[in-house]
Amino acid sequence: MKPEIGSDQSGGQITLSAAWQAEMAVYTPKAAFCPTLTGLAPPTAANSIGKFALTRRAINGFAETGDSVMQTVMSAPKPRETDLYPPVKALLEGQGYEVKGEIGAADIVAVRGDEDPVVIELKTGFSLSLFHQGIERQAITDQVYIAVPRGTGRAFLKAIAANTSLCRRLGLGLMTVRLKDGLVEVHADPGPYKPRKSNKKKARLLKEFARRTGDPNSGGATRQGLMTAYRQDALRCALVLFDLGPTKAALVAKTSGVDRARTLMADNHYGWFERVATGIYGLCPKGAEALAQLGDPDQATSKEAAPDTQG
Repeated sequence: MKPEIGSDQSGGQITLSAAWQAEMAVYTPKAAFCPTLTGLAPPTAANSIGKFALTRRAINGFAETGDSVMQTVMSAPKPRETDLYPPVKALLEGQGYEVKGEIGAADIVAVRGDEDPVVIELKTGFSLSLFHQGIERQAITDQVYIAVPRGTGRAFLKAIAANTSLCRRLGLGLMTVRLKDGLVEVHADPGPYKPRKSNKKKARLLKEFARRTGDPNSGGATRQGLMTAYRQDALRCALVLFDLGPTKAALVAKTSGVDRARTLMADNHYGWFERVATGIYGLCPKGAEALAQLGDPDQATSKEAAPDTQG
């Protein structure tokens, strides 16, 4: 929708000169409507500073018109729920539905023959109340959609992805409406949710559960600082090196009961170990400090873990 063009002090419209429009076309081939001031001259050798210049008349005119022109340029009318109705209605009518607005508590109701009615809830943006309304309408019919204006930018694309997933989980449909041309896009149709299970994630979860000794972490704690099974194995290796000094990796594995001791000490994620010779590892001061703080994982699993970004 074009914003209103302001007027100058003489009462005439504030428009672009033909020469200036031509100049602007070079730099803004896809520029949206942009009201400017009478007296805004295209750059010439006499009046140009850079590519764009204001004449004294234009500057004076801008001061006289005050905020009216700036409001025209900077502000845009906020979308209303009623702006979504015509495009959504046209889409449904094109599929053979009879469509009516504001039937009972529903924003839009569409009926086609003996099929279940389709209900669409309109909102100017995603909100918890919108999903609440959609769920309430499912008491009437399974064919419930929510519709919002389509935005732009990365943030909106992330919102669409997240809310499409949420709609599928709730059994709701999702539409977006591009208000500038009335394009309606259906991102999800109503239907029962069937989550795809990940056997790999399940196996990883159960493996960590089985390998972790005791219950050293409080549920709800942040990820950083958790005592993982990997850290417990590292502590077992560190304890062997603390008692025996530099030791062959095979002996560390046998004494600690950690089959992956060689790989764990070679990777050295925590900086606790050092290789003193081929196949022989020792304990670094940092490892001794961690061992003093955390202790034997098989005897003191409830101690608070130090910050850990690995495992």
